Amino acid sequence: MQSDLSIINLVLEAGPVVKAVMLLLLLASVASWAVIFGKRRMLRRSRSSADQFEKAFWSGGDLNELYRKVSAREEPAAGMEGIFEAGFREFGRLRQQEGHTPGTIVEGCQRAMRVSQMREVDRLEQNLAMLATIGSTSPYVGLFGTVWGIMSAFQGLGNMEQATLATVAPGIAEALVATAMGLFAAIPAVIAYNRYADQVGRLESRFDTFMEEFATILQRHARGRIGR
Repeated sequence: MQSDLSIINLVLEAGPVVKAVMLLLLLASVASWAVIFGKRRMLRRSRSSADQFEKAFWSGGDLNELYRKVSAREEPAAGMEGIFEAGFREFGRLRQQEGHTPGTIVEGCQRAMRVSQMREVDRLEQNLAMLATIGSTSPYVGLFGTVWGIMSAFQGLGNMEQATLATVAPGIAEALVATAMGLFAAIPAVIAYNRYADQVGRLESRFDTFMEEFATILQRHARGRIGR
């Protein structure tokens, strides 16, 4: 309890510039934790949705029926479902038009799926740049507060005839709190960024694999349709 009170006192007794730095780091830490928890829920839902859709897709059911179920939902399809919906919708549209070969139909479906995938990856990557920025800049912001606090502490000792450790220590301790807060804000942000960037990359790889497999299926359907 005494340690907590001493830290609080150090924060309250810090200079205005150091206090501003500490407030900025506190806000950055709160923002990063909000992003961390929100991104955790988003990626968990995306992985679960991809697992469920792949299970339904490879169950051997009718693709037309699967498309109707996906497109009939109130919420717009996202993730792998959105890629499937975009590709199958384009497949149906191009197949009804004259002058398209199986190759051009599949190419059009691949473009539609690629656009849907890019939108989904952009959604998954949202706010990851914020975590990277907080993780890379917070230690330097805290270091700035520390340097400024130490400078202020030594300037206050300029008029003293004799400076002892007891007179210098409080000012230096106040300044070092800024460095500690900078690390407190940076470390979780860096860990979360690396973890979530890896998870987004894995999902993007799953999307790529699904698109290639789905394009192969659509190519077989396109050849069979035009051949009749």
